Amino acid sequence: MKIALAQVNYLIGDFGGNRSKIKGAVSEAMSRGADLVVFSELAICGYPPLDLLERKEFIQACMHSMEILAGELDPEIGVLVGGPEFNPNKDGKLLFNSAFFLNQGKIRQVFRKTLLPTYDIFDEYRYFEPNRTFRILEFRNRKLAVTICEDLWDEQPFDNEFSRSRLYTANPLEELAVLKPEAIINMAASPFAHRKMEVKQSIFTGKAARYKLPVLYCNQVGAQTELIFEGGSMAVHPDGKVAAKLPLFREDMLVTDLEDLTGSASEISANLIPDRIGTIADALVCGIRDYFRKLGFKTATLGLSGGIDSAVTLALAAEALGPDNIHVLLLPSQYSSGHSVNDAASMAKNLGVRYDILPIEMLFNQFRETLRPLFGELPEDIAEENIQARIRGTLLMALSNKFGNILLNTSNKSETAVGYGTLYGDMSGGLSVLGDVYKTDVYRLAHYLNRDGEVIPEPIISKPPSAELRPDQKDSDSLPPYEVLDQILEAYIERQLPVEKVAELGHELQLVTRVIRMVNQNEYKRYQTPPILRISSKAFGTGRRLPLVARY
Repeated sequence: MKIALAQVNYLIGDFGGNRSKIKGAVSEAMSRGADLVVFSELAICGYPPLDLLERKEFIQACMHSMEILAGELDPEIGVLVGGPEFNPNKDGKLLFNSAFFLNQGKIRQVFRKTLLPTYDIFDEYRYFEPNRTFRILEFRNRKLAVTICEDLWDEQPFDNEFSRSRLYTANPLEELAVLKPEAIINMAASPFAHRKMEVKQSIFTGKAARYKLPVLYCNQVGAQTELIFEGGSMAVHPDGKVAAKLPLFREDMLVTDLEDLTGSASEISANLIPDRIGTIADALVCGIRDYFRKLGFKTATLGLSGGIDSAVTLALAAEALGPDNIHVLLLPSQYSSGHSVNDAASMAKNLGVRYDILPIEMLFNQFRETLRPLFGELPEDIAEENIQARIRGTLLMALSNKFGNILLNTSNKSETAVGYGTLYGDMSGGLSVLGDVYKTDVYRLAHYLNRDGEVIPEPIISKPPSAELRPDQKDSDSLPPYEVLDQILEAYIERQLPVEKVAELGHELQLVTRVIRMVNQNEYKRYQTPPILRISSKAFGTGRRLPLVARY
Protein backbone atom coordinates (compact mmCIF):
# COMPACT_ATOMS: atom_id res chain seq x y z
CA MET A 1 0.00 0.00 0.00
CA LYS A 2 1.24 3.47 -0.90
CA ILE A 3 0.31 6.22 1.56
CA ALA A 4 0.60 9.93 0.75
CA LEU A 5 1.09 12.55 3.44
CA ALA A 6 -0.33 15.84 2.14
CA GLN A 7 1.28 18.82 3.90
CA VAL A 8 -1.14 21.67 3.17
CA ASN A 9 -1.60 25.30 4.25
CA TYR A 10 -5.27 25.94 5.12
CA LEU A 11 -7.27 29.08 5.81
CA ILE A 12 -9.66 28.88 8.75
CA GLY A 13 -13.27 28.87 7.59
CA ASP A 14 -12.45 28.87 3.87
CA PHE A 15 -14.40 25.71 3.12
CA GLY A 16 -14.30 26.03 -0.63
CA GLY A 17 -10.61 26.91 -0.70
CA ASN A 18 -9.63 24.16 1.73
CA ARG A 19 -11.68 21.61 -0.17
CA SER A 20 -10.05 22.67 -3.43
CA LYS A 21 -6.58 22.22 -1.92
CA ILE A 22 -7.51 18.79 -0.60
CA LYS A 23 -8.86 17.69 -3.97
CA GLY A 24 -5.76 18.97 -5.73
CA ALA A 25 -3.51 17.06 -3.34
CA VAL A 26 -5.58 13.88 -3.83
CA SER A 27 -5.18 14.18 -7.61
CA GLU A 28 -1.43 14.56 -7.25
CA ALA A 29 -1.27 11.60 -4.85
CA MET A 30 -3.21 9.43 -7.29
CA SER A 31 -0.84 10.38 -10.12
CA ARG A 32 1.96 9.10 -7.89
CA GLY A 33 0.22 5.78 -7.28
CA ALA A 34 -1.09 6.40 -3.75
CA ASP A 35 -3.82 4.22 -2.30
CA LEU A 36 -4.47 6.36 0.77
CA VAL A 37 -4.01 10.13 1.25
CA VAL A 38 -3.64 11.59 4.74
CA PHE A 39 -4.38 15.21 5.65
CA SER A 40 -3.91 17.05 8.93
CA GLU A 41 -6.06 17.66 11.99
CA LEU A 42 -9.25 19.71 11.37
CA ALA A 43 -8.11 20.18 7.77
CA ILE A 44 -11.63 20.75 6.46
CA CYS A 45 -11.94 24.02 8.40
CA GLY A 46 -8.33 24.88 9.29
CA TYR A 47 -6.72 24.81 12.72
CA PRO A 48 -7.36 26.36 15.23
CA PRO A 49 -10.94 27.55 14.66
CA LEU A 50 -11.27 28.53 18.35
CA ASP A 51 -14.77 29.69 19.34
CA LEU A 52 -16.09 29.25 15.83
CA LEU A 53 -16.52 25.71 17.13
CA GLU A 54 -19.28 27.04 19.39
CA ARG A 55 -21.38 28.07 16.40
CA LYS A 56 -23.77 25.39 15.18
CA GLU A 57 -23.79 26.75 11.62
CA PHE A 58 -19.98 26.53 11.47
CA ILE A 59 -20.03 22.84 12.39
CA GLN A 60 -22.83 22.23 9.92
CA ALA A 61 -20.73 23.92 7.24
CA CYS A 62 -17.80 21.64 8.14
CA MET A 63 -19.95 18.51 7.84
CA HIS A 64 -21.54 19.71 4.61
CA SER A 65 -18.12 20.43 3.12
CA MET A 66 -16.89 16.97 4.17
CA GLU A 67 -19.86 15.31 2.49
CA ILE A 68 -19.33 17.33 -0.70
CA LEU A 69 -15.66 16.38 -0.67
CA ALA A 70 -16.43 12.69 -0.29
CA GLY A 71 -18.70 12.82 -3.32
CA GLU A 72 -16.19 14.68 -5.47
CA LEU A 73 -13.23 12.33 -4.95
CA ASP A 74 -12.35 9.35 -7.08
CA PRO A 75 -14.24 6.45 -5.46
CA GLU A 76 -11.21 4.16 -5.48
CA ILE A 77 -8.91 6.37 -3.42
CA GLY A 78 -8.99 6.36 0.38
CA VAL A 79 -8.69 9.76 2.10
CA LEU A 80 -8.32 10.73 5.77
CA VAL A 81 -9.39 14.31 6.53
CA GLY A 82 -9.67 15.99 9.93
CA GLY A 83 -12.79 17.86 10.97
CA PRO A 84 -15.16 18.53 13.88
CA GLU A 85 -18.01 16.09 14.43
CA PHE A 86 -21.24 16.47 16.38
CA ASN A 87 -21.27 14.26 19.47
CA PRO A 88 -24.21 11.87 18.98
CA ASN A 89 -24.40 11.15 22.73
CA LYS A 90 -26.71 13.23 24.91
CA ASP A 91 -24.02 13.71 27.56
CA GLY A 92 -20.62 15.36 27.32
CA LYS A 93 -19.27 18.11 25.08
CA LEU A 94 -21.09 18.89 21.85
CA LEU A 95 -18.24 17.89 19.55
CA PHE A 96 -15.51 15.38 18.81
CA ASN A 97 -12.23 16.25 17.11
CA SER A 98 -12.35 13.60 14.43
CA ALA A 99 -10.68 12.05 11.39
CA PHE A 100 -13.05 11.11 8.57
CA PHE A 101 -12.22 8.23 6.24
CA LEU A 102 -13.64 8.98 2.78
CA ASN A 103 -14.02 6.25 0.17
CA GLN A 104 -16.51 5.23 -2.52
CA GLY A 105 -18.13 8.65 -2.40
CA LYS A 106 -19.05 8.50 1.30
CA ILE A 107 -17.80 8.95 4.85
CA ARG A 108 -17.01 5.32 5.62
CA GLN A 109 -15.54 5.55 9.10
CA VAL A 110 -14.78 8.14 11.78
CA PHE A 111 -11.92 8.14 14.30
CA ARG A 112 -11.95 10.46 17.30
CA LYS A 113 -9.22 12.21 19.26
CA THR A 114 -8.64 10.87 22.75
CA LEU A 115 -6.14 13.25 24.37
CA LEU A 116 -7.28 16.87 24.40
CA PRO A 117 -4.49 19.28 25.43
CA THR A 118 -5.23 22.29 27.62
CA TYR A 119 -1.68 23.56 28.17
CA ASP A 120 0.19 26.40 26.45
CA ILE A 121 -1.87 27.68 23.48
CA PHE A 122 -4.19 24.64 23.49
CA ASP A 123 -7.68 24.60 24.98
CA GLU A 124 -9.29 21.65 23.23
CA TYR A 125 -11.30 20.36 26.18
CA ARG A 126 -13.19 23.66 25.96
CA TYR A 127 -14.84 22.29 22.80
CA PHE A 128 -14.35 18.54 22.45
CA GLU A 129 -15.34 15.33 24.18
CA PRO A 130 -12.49 12.80 24.49
CA ASN A 131 -12.77 9.53 22.60
CA ARG A 132 -13.24 6.36 24.64
CA THR A 133 -13.81 3.79 21.87
CA PHE A 134 -10.92 2.47 19.80
CA ARG A 135 -11.09 0.96 16.34
CA ILE A 136 -8.80 0.24 13.41
CA LEU A 137 -8.99 1.40 9.82
CA GLU A 138 -9.07 -1.64 7.53
CA PHE A 139 -8.40 -0.68 3.93
CA ARG A 140 -6.86 -2.62 1.03
CA ASN A 141 -6.18 -5.56 3.34
CA ARG A 142 -4.18 -3.36 5.71
CA LYS A 143 -4.90 -2.54 9.35
CA LEU A 144 -4.00 1.03 10.29
CA ALA A 145 -4.15 2.84 13.63
CA VAL A 146 -5.47 6.38 13.09
CA THR A 147 -4.46 8.89 15.76
CA ILE A 148 -4.85 12.66 15.99
CA CYS A 149 -1.91 14.83 17.11
CA GLU A 150 -1.81 14.71 20.95
CA ASP A 151 -2.79 11.03 20.93
CA LEU A 152 0.92 10.25 20.50
CA TRP A 153 2.01 12.81 23.13
CA ASP A 154 0.86 10.95 26.25
CA GLU A 155 4.49 11.13 27.38
CA GLN A 156 6.58 14.21 26.77
CA PRO A 157 9.80 15.64 28.21
CA PHE A 158 8.88 19.05 29.62
CA ASP A 159 11.70 21.43 30.57
CA ASN A 160 9.47 22.91 33.29
CA GLU A 161 10.26 21.30 36.65
CA PHE A 162 6.67 21.80 37.84
CA SER A 163 5.09 19.36 35.40
CA ARG A 164 4.68 15.66 34.76
CA SER A 165 6.02 13.59 31.92
CA ARG A 166 2.65 11.82 31.72
CA LEU A 167 -0.18 14.31 31.43
CA TYR A 168 -2.94 11.79 30.80
CA THR A 169 -4.25 8.62 32.38
CA ALA A 170 -5.32 7.27 28.96
CA ASN A 171 -2.87 5.83 26.43
CA PRO A 172 -4.46 5.58 22.97
CA LEU A 173 -1.65 3.56 21.40
CA GLU A 174 -1.82 0.93 24.12
CA GLU A 175 -5.50 0.51 23.29
CA LEU A 176 -4.88 0.44 19.54
CA ALA A 177 -1.90 -1.93 19.80
CA VAL A 178 -4.25 -4.64 21.09
CA LEU A 179 -6.01 -4.49 17.69
CA LYS A 180 -2.77 -5.43 15.87
CA PRO A 181 -2.30 -2.52 13.44
CA GLU A 182 0.41 -2.65 10.79
CA ALA A 183 1.19 1.08 10.94
CA ILE A 184 0.39 4.21 12.95
CA ILE A 185 -1.00 7.30 11.22
CA ASN A 186 -0.89 10.61 13.07
CA MET A 187 -2.85 13.59 11.71
CA ALA A 188 -1.55 16.72 13.41
CA ALA A 189 -1.70 20.49 13.75
CA SER A 190 1.44 20.88 15.82
CA PRO A 191 2.82 24.46 16.03
CA PHE A 192 6.47 25.35 15.66
CA ALA A 193 8.76 25.95 18.65
CA HIS A 194 12.45 26.42 17.92
CA ARG A 195 13.67 24.56 21.02
CA LYS A 196 11.23 21.66 20.49
CA MET A 197 12.22 20.42 17.02
CA GLU A 198 14.30 17.54 18.37
CA VAL A 199 11.72 16.71 21.05
CA LYS A 200 8.94 16.59 18.48
CA GLN A 201 10.87 14.24 16.23
CA SER A 202 11.73 12.02 19.20
CA ILE A 203 8.03 11.56 19.96
CA PHE A 204 7.48 9.83 16.62
CA THR A 205 10.73 7.92 16.49
CA GLY A 206 10.18 6.79 20.07
CA LYS A 207 6.65 5.53 19.40
CA ALA A 208 7.78 3.68 16.27
CA ALA A 209 10.55 1.92 18.17
CA ARG A 210 8.41 1.16 21.20
CA TYR A 211 5.56 -0.44 19.24
CA LYS A 212 7.78 -1.75 16.42
CA LEU A 213 5.46 -0.14 13.88
CA PRO A 214 6.02 2.45 11.16
CA VAL A 215 4.71 5.92 12.02
CA LEU A 216 3.32 8.23 9.34
CA TYR A 217 3.04 11.78 10.67
CA CYS A 218 1.16 14.43 8.65
CA ASN A 219 1.41 17.96 10.04
CA GLN A 220 -0.27 21.18 8.96
CA VAL A 221 1.94 23.89 7.45
CA GLY A 222 1.57 27.68 7.37
CA ALA A 223 0.63 30.37 9.86
CA GLN A 224 -2.71 31.17 11.47
CA THR A 225 -2.33 34.61 13.10
CA GLU A 226 0.36 34.09 15.79
CA LEU A 227 0.67 30.31 15.42
CA ILE A 228 3.14 28.98 12.87
CA PHE A 229 2.98 25.35 11.74
CA GLU A 230 6.21 24.08 10.25
CA GLY A 231 5.00 20.93 8.52
CA GLY A 232 7.96 18.55 8.73
CA SER A 233 5.70 15.57 8.02
CA MET A 234 7.65 12.32 8.14
CA ALA A 235 7.69 8.55 7.73
CA VAL A 236 9.48 6.60 10.47
CA HIS A 237 10.77 3.02 10.35
CA PRO A 238 9.63 0.54 13.00
CA ASP A 239 13.17 0.70 14.42
CA GLY A 240 12.78 4.41 15.16
CA LYS A 241 14.79 5.84 12.26
CA VAL A 242 13.38 8.56 10.00
CA ALA A 243 12.89 7.20 6.50
CA ALA A 244 11.67 10.38 4.79
CA LYS A 245 10.75 13.88 5.84
CA LEU A 246 9.11 16.84 4.14
CA PRO A 247 10.66 20.33 4.22
CA LEU A 248 9.61 22.95 6.72
CA PHE A 249 7.27 25.89 6.06
CA ARG A 250 6.07 24.92 2.60
CA GLU A 251 3.37 22.76 1.08
CA ASP A 252 4.58 19.41 -0.17
CA MET A 253 3.71 15.73 -0.38
CA LEU A 254 5.42 12.54 0.74
CA VAL A 255 4.40 9.21 -0.81
CA THR A 256 5.75 6.12 0.89
CA ASP A 257 5.16 2.41 0.38
CA LEU A 258 4.41 0.44 3.54
CA GLU A 259 6.37 -2.50 2.14
CA ASP A 260 9.47 -0.36 1.74
CA LEU A 261 8.95 1.28 5.12
CA THR A 262 8.81 -2.00 7.01
CA GLY A 263 11.46 -3.74 4.95
CA SER A 264 14.34 -1.27 5.21
CA ALA A 265 16.05 0.37 8.14
CA SER A 266 18.26 2.91 6.40
CA GLU A 267 18.34 6.31 8.03
CA ILE A 268 18.35 9.46 5.91
CA SER A 269 19.66 12.94 6.54
CA ALA A 270 16.13 14.00 7.47
CA ASN A 271 16.93 12.72 10.93
CA LEU A 272 19.15 15.75 11.42
CA ILE A 273 17.62 18.76 13.16
CA PRO A 274 17.90 21.94 11.05
CA ASP A 275 19.83 25.03 12.11
CA ARG A 276 17.90 26.81 14.88
CA ILE A 277 18.42 30.42 13.81
CA GLY A 278 17.83 29.70 10.13
CA THR A 279 14.63 27.88 11.04
CA ILE A 280 13.48 30.81 13.20
CA ALA A 281 14.04 33.13 10.24
CA ASP A 282 12.03 30.84 7.95
CA ALA A 283 9.25 30.62 10.54
CA LEU A 284 8.99 34.39 10.91
CA VAL A 285 8.93 34.90 7.14
CA CYS A 286 6.15 32.32 6.92
CA GLY A 287 4.27 34.04 9.75
CA ILE A 288 4.46 37.48 8.13
CA ARG A 289 3.55 36.22 4.66
CA ASP A 290 0.52 34.22 5.79
CA TYR A 291 -0.77 36.94 8.12
CA PHE A 292 -0.89 39.39 5.25
CA ARG A 293 -2.07 36.94 2.60
CA LYS A 294 -4.86 35.45 4.70
CA LEU A 295 -6.10 38.88 5.79
CA GLY A 296 -6.03 40.13 2.20
CA PHE A 297 -3.31 42.76 2.75
CA LYS A 298 -0.16 43.21 0.67
CA THR A 299 1.72 46.21 2.04
CA ALA A 300 3.49 46.99 5.30
CA THR A 301 5.16 49.86 7.08
CA LEU A 302 7.45 50.19 10.09
CA GLY A 303 9.66 52.74 11.79
CA LEU A 304 13.26 52.18 10.71
CA SER A 305 15.38 53.62 13.50
CA GLY A 306 18.88 52.44 12.65
CA GLY A 307 18.64 49.92 15.49
CA ILE A 308 18.94 46.16 15.31
CA ASP A 309 15.26 45.29 15.94
CA SER A 310 13.73 47.38 13.17
CA ALA A 311 16.52 46.29 10.82
CA VAL A 312 15.86 42.59 11.35
CA THR A 313 12.10 43.13 11.11
CA LEU A 314 12.52 44.95 7.80
CA ALA A 315 14.79 42.27 6.35
CA LEU A 316 12.29 39.53 7.24
CA ALA A 317 9.33 41.55 5.94
CA ALA A 318 11.10 42.28 2.67
CA GLU A 319 11.65 38.57 2.14
CA ALA A 320 8.06 37.74 3.07
CA LEU A 321 6.26 40.48 1.15
CA GLY A 322 8.76 41.78 -1.39
CA PRO A 323 10.55 45.14 -1.02
CA ASP A 324 8.09 46.87 -3.36
CA ASN A 325 5.32 46.27 -0.82
CA ILE A 326 7.05 48.03 2.08
CA HIS A 327 7.21 51.76 2.86
CA VAL A 328 9.22 52.69 5.96
CA LEU A 329 9.59 55.94 7.87
CA LEU A 330 12.77 57.27 9.44
CA LEU A 331 11.66 59.44 12.36
CA PRO A 332 14.73 61.06 13.93
CA SER A 333 14.58 63.36 16.94
CA GLN A 334 17.25 65.70 18.26
CA TYR A 335 18.60 62.71 20.20
CA SER A 336 19.00 60.49 17.16
CA SER A 337 22.59 60.13 16.07
CA GLY A 338 23.50 60.99 12.51
CA HIS A 339 24.88 57.53 11.91
CA SER A 340 21.56 55.95 12.96
CA VAL A 341 19.74 57.87 10.23
CA ASN A 342 22.44 57.09 7.68
CA ASP A 343 22.50 53.40 8.64
CA ALA A 344 18.71 53.17 8.32
CA ALA A 345 18.77 54.86 4.93
CA SER A 346 21.57 52.56 3.76
CA MET A 347 19.59 49.51 4.73
CA ALA A 348 16.46 50.70 2.94
CA LYS A 349 18.61 51.26 -0.16
CA ASN A 350 20.21 47.81 0.20
CA LEU A 351 16.76 46.24 0.01
CA GLY A 352 15.22 48.63 -2.49
CA VAL A 353 12.55 49.67 0.02
CA ARG A 354 10.88 53.07 -0.20
CA TYR A 355 11.69 55.30 2.74
CA ASP A 356 10.88 58.82 3.88
CA ILE A 357 12.52 60.90 6.60
CA LEU A 358 10.15 62.82 8.89
CA PRO A 359 12.03 64.58 11.72
CA ILE A 360 9.97 64.80 14.91
CA GLU A 361 11.92 67.49 16.82
CA MET A 362 9.44 70.25 15.97
CA LEU A 363 6.45 68.11 17.00
CA PHE A 364 8.20 67.11 20.21
CA ASN A 365 8.91 70.75 21.09
CA GLN A 366 5.27 71.61 20.47
CA PHE A 367 4.23 68.91 22.91
CA ARG A 368 6.68 70.32 25.45
CA GLU A 369 5.26 73.81 25.10
CA THR A 370 1.68 72.59 25.31
CA LEU A 371 2.44 70.65 28.49
CA ARG A 372 4.62 73.32 30.13
CA PRO A 373 1.74 74.83 32.17
CA LEU A 374 1.19 71.36 33.68
CA PHE A 375 4.78 70.15 33.95
CA GLY A 376 6.28 73.47 35.03
CA GLU A 377 9.96 73.21 35.91
CA LEU A 378 9.89 69.50 36.68
CA PRO A 379 12.92 67.72 35.20
CA GLU A 380 12.40 65.77 32.00
CA ASP A 381 12.02 62.03 32.52
CA ILE A 382 10.22 59.02 31.06
CA ALA A 383 7.16 61.16 30.28
CA GLU A 384 9.08 63.10 27.64
CA GLU A 385 10.72 59.92 26.34
CA ASN A 386 7.30 58.33 25.86
CA ILE A 387 6.00 61.41 24.03
CA GLN A 388 8.66 60.86 21.37
CA ALA A 389 7.69 57.20 20.98
CA ARG A 390 4.01 58.14 20.72
CA ILE A 391 4.68 60.82 18.11
CA ARG A 392 6.40 58.18 16.03
CA GLY A 393 3.52 55.75 16.60
CA THR A 394 1.01 58.38 15.47
CA LEU A 395 2.92 59.14 12.27
CA LEU A 396 3.30 55.46 11.44
CA MET A 397 -0.38 54.78 12.05
CA ALA A 398 -1.27 57.78 9.87
CA LEU A 399 0.70 56.22 7.02
CA SER A 400 -0.95 52.88 7.75
CA ASN A 401 -4.46 54.35 7.70
CA LYS A 402 -3.93 56.49 4.61
CA PHE A 403 -2.43 53.80 2.39
CA GLY A 404 -3.66 50.54 3.95
CA ASN A 405 -0.25 49.36 5.14
CA ILE A 406 -0.19 47.12 8.19
CA LEU A 407 2.21 48.51 10.79
CA LEU A 408 4.75 45.90 11.86
CA ASN A 409 5.76 46.08 15.50
CA THR A 410 9.52 45.72 16.04
CA SER A 411 9.77 45.10 19.82
CA ASN A 412 11.76 42.03 20.87
CA LYS A 413 10.91 39.55 23.65
CA SER A 414 13.58 40.78 26.07
CA GLU A 415 12.27 44.34 26.05
CA THR A 416 8.63 43.27 26.00
CA ALA A 417 9.28 41.07 29.03
CA VAL A 418 10.66 43.85 31.22
CA GLY A 419 8.38 46.62 29.94
CA TYR A 420 11.09 48.41 27.98
CA GLY A 421 8.65 49.89 25.50
CA THR A 422 5.94 52.53 25.22
CA LEU A 423 2.26 51.69 24.91
CA TYR A 424 0.68 53.47 21.92
CA GLY A 425 4.21 54.26 20.76
CA ASP A 426 6.82 51.71 19.78
CA MET A 427 4.49 48.93 21.01
CA SER A 428 1.88 49.82 18.37
CA GLY A 429 1.23 47.70 15.33
CA GLY A 430 -0.91 45.06 13.68
CA LEU A 431 1.61 42.23 14.07
CA SER A 432 4.61 41.77 16.35
CA VAL A 433 7.38 40.06 14.39
CA LEU A 434 10.08 39.75 17.08
CA GLY A 435 7.94 39.67 20.21
CA ASP A 436 8.93 36.04 20.86
CA VAL A 437 12.61 36.49 19.94
CA TYR A 438 15.09 37.34 22.69
CA LYS A 439 17.55 40.15 21.95
CA THR A 440 20.55 37.82 21.77
CA ASP A 441 18.73 35.83 19.08
CA VAL A 442 17.86 39.05 17.26
CA TYR A 443 21.60 39.61 16.81
CA ARG A 444 22.04 36.02 15.63
CA LEU A 445 19.24 36.57 13.13
CA ALA A 446 20.99 39.68 11.85
CA HIS A 447 24.18 37.73 11.15
CA TYR A 448 22.14 34.97 9.49
CA LEU A 449 20.32 37.46 7.27
CA ASN A 450 23.71 38.79 6.15
CA ARG A 451 25.02 35.33 5.28
CA ASP A 452 25.02 35.95 1.52
CA GLY A 453 26.01 39.61 1.59
CA GLU A 454 25.27 42.77 3.53
CA VAL A 455 21.55 43.34 4.00
CA ILE A 456 21.84 44.90 7.44
CA PRO A 457 24.71 47.43 7.58
CA GLU A 458 27.46 46.31 9.95
CA PRO A 459 27.27 49.44 12.17
CA ILE A 460 23.65 48.57 13.05
CA ILE A 461 24.84 45.21 14.39
CA SER A 462 27.99 46.40 16.16
CA LYS A 463 26.83 49.58 17.93
CA PRO A 464 25.51 49.41 21.53
CA PRO A 465 21.69 49.20 21.59
CA SER A 466 19.87 52.41 22.47
CA ALA A 467 16.34 53.78 22.32
CA GLU A 468 17.85 57.26 21.62
CA LEU A 469 15.19 59.06 23.64
CA ARG A 470 17.63 61.19 25.66
CA PRO A 471 21.27 62.27 25.23
CA ASP A 472 23.81 59.41 25.15
CA GLN A 473 21.18 56.86 26.23
CA LYS A 474 22.12 53.16 26.22
CA ASP A 475 19.97 50.13 27.05
CA SER A 476 22.66 49.14 29.55
CA ASP A 477 21.77 52.22 31.63
CA SER A 478 18.69 50.47 32.95
CA LEU A 479 19.08 46.82 31.94
CA PRO A 480 21.77 44.20 32.55
CA PRO A 481 23.70 42.98 29.49
CA TYR A 482 21.31 41.12 27.18
CA GLU A 483 23.39 37.94 27.47
CA VAL A 484 22.59 37.93 31.20
CA LEU A 485 19.05 39.28 30.93
CA ASP A 486 18.01 36.67 28.37
CA GLN A 487 19.30 33.80 30.48
CA ILE A 488 17.24 35.04 33.43
CA LEU A 489 14.15 35.61 31.30
CA GLU A 490 14.35 32.21 29.60
CA ALA A 491 14.69 30.44 32.94
CA TYR A 492 11.75 32.34 34.44
CA ILE A 493 9.38 32.45 31.44
CA GLU A 494 10.03 29.26 29.47
CA ARG A 495 11.23 26.99 32.28
CA GLN A 496 9.14 28.71 34.99
CA LEU A 497 11.89 28.41 37.59
CA PRO A 498 11.44 30.26 40.90
CA VAL A 499 13.73 33.16 41.83
CA GLU A 500 16.11 31.04 43.89
CA LYS A 501 16.55 28.42 41.15
CA VAL A 502 17.23 31.13 38.56
CA ALA A 503 19.91 32.60 40.82
CA GLU A 504 21.49 29.17 41.19
CA LEU A 505 22.21 29.24 37.46
CA GLY A 506 24.94 31.79 38.22
CA HIS A 507 23.14 35.12 38.63
CA GLU A 508 23.04 37.54 41.57
CA LEU A 509 19.86 37.05 43.59
CA GLN A 510 19.26 40.81 43.78
CA LEU A 511 19.47 41.13 39.98
CA VAL A 512 17.20 38.14 39.39
CA THR A 513 14.64 39.55 41.82
CA ARG A 514 14.70 42.94 40.07
CA VAL A 515 14.31 41.43 36.60
CA ILE A 516 11.44 39.18 37.63
CA ARG A 517 9.72 42.09 39.36
CA MET A 518 9.95 44.02 36.08
CA VAL A 519 8.42 41.08 34.21
CA ASN A 520 5.51 40.83 36.62
CA GLN A 521 4.86 44.57 36.87
CA ASN A 522 4.54 44.97 33.11
CA GLU A 523 1.88 42.38 32.43
CA TYR A 524 -0.58 45.22 31.72
CA LYS A 525 1.51 46.35 28.76
CA ARG A 526 1.57 42.89 27.21
CA TYR A 527 -2.22 42.71 27.42
CA GLN A 528 -2.30 45.56 24.88
CA THR A 529 0.29 44.40 22.37
CA PRO A 530 -0.48 43.15 18.85
CA PRO A 531 -0.46 39.41 18.05
CA ILE A 532 3.06 38.03 18.51
CA LEU A 533 4.43 35.47 16.07
CA ARG A 534 5.06 32.44 18.26
CA ILE A 535 8.37 30.64 17.80
CA SER A 536 8.95 29.34 21.35
CA SER A 537 7.14 27.04 23.74
CA LYS A 538 6.06 29.97 25.95
CA ALA A 539 5.27 33.11 23.98
CA PHE A 540 3.47 36.12 25.39
CA GLY A 541 -0.20 35.94 24.48
CA THR A 542 -2.69 33.07 24.60
CA GLY A 543 -0.06 30.55 25.70
CA ARG A 544 0.90 32.50 28.84
CA ARG A 545 -2.16 33.46 30.87
CA LEU A 546 -1.41 35.48 33.99
CA PRO A 547 -3.63 37.78 36.05
CA LEU A 548 -3.31 41.43 35.20
CA VAL A 549 -3.97 42.48 38.81
CA ALA A 550 -2.11 40.35 41.33
CA ARG A 551 0.24 40.69 44.28
CA TYR A 552 2.20 37.45 43.75
